[in-house]
Amino acid sequence: MIKFFYRSLIELTNRPFLSKWLERVTRSKFSKVLVPSFTRVYQLNIKEMEKPLSEYQTLHDLFTRRLNQTARNVHSDVDSLVSPVDAVLAEHGTISNNQTFVVKGKTYSIAEMLGDLQVVKKYLNGQFMILYLSPSHYHRIHSPITGNILNSWSLGTSSYPVNQLGVKYGKSPFTKNYRVITEMKGEHGHLALVKVGAMFVNSIDITHRGEFIQKGEEIAYFSFGSTVILLFENDTFLLADDIKLGQEVKQGQLLGKMINRK
Repeated sequence: MIKFFYRSLIELTNRPFLSKWLERVTRSKFSKVLVPSFTRVYQLNIKEMEKPLSEYQTLHDLFTRRLNQTARNVHSDVDSLVSPVDAVLAEHGTISNNQTFVVKGKTYSIAEMLGDLQVVKKYLNGQFMILYLSPSHYHRIHSPITGNILNSWSLGTSSYPVNQLGVKYGKSPFTKNYRVITEMKGEHGHLALVKVGAMFVNSIDITHRGEFIQKGEEIAYFSFGSTVILLFENDTFLLADDIKLGQEVKQGQLLGKMINRK
């Protein structure tokens, strides 16, 4: 019953015109009046912001804020993989040989997620990591490694929520929602960075256009809470011992080590 009700509610609100309407509201000059209350409700860290709170003219400006230069440190070891975002580590596990992985008891197809069977083959028997961003998080996305950007493409049109309830009761948000995939290659192999749009606002803006990117360099930003999924080739990533499911992580924080394939 709960699953049916939740899905019905999502289907009613999962419409392009509602997404566009909410986007217009958050970008309107009238939304500035909501900036202080949003900051209080979601307990945003004003000290980390690039600008004083009074200088954010819209909610969209606040959602997509940059941080000051001292707010984050990027782990500098050559082999380190760092968090591309401020987020909660929602899931980590193995991609099966039949192109699927399981989250909260639901099976997802990476073939459907990526939309390219040639790309999919690289990640069979590899690992995946899901990083969930709430509205309170910093919304800019940075590169987890140093390497070359091989390709970037977008798929999907839906905007199901990607929070805990959305993942549990929703209709496969990781493979149905609007998403932008960036495939990269570093010293230890390929990595796919999947940026998944959230409920209502499907805006994912790419800010880096070059072929080479340094670890910690900005690559894109979300306009609202969402999810980043990392896909690794088999035997190329080792999760750090002190990183646990449900843990809050910061952009630039060490998540694990990239290793040579066996």
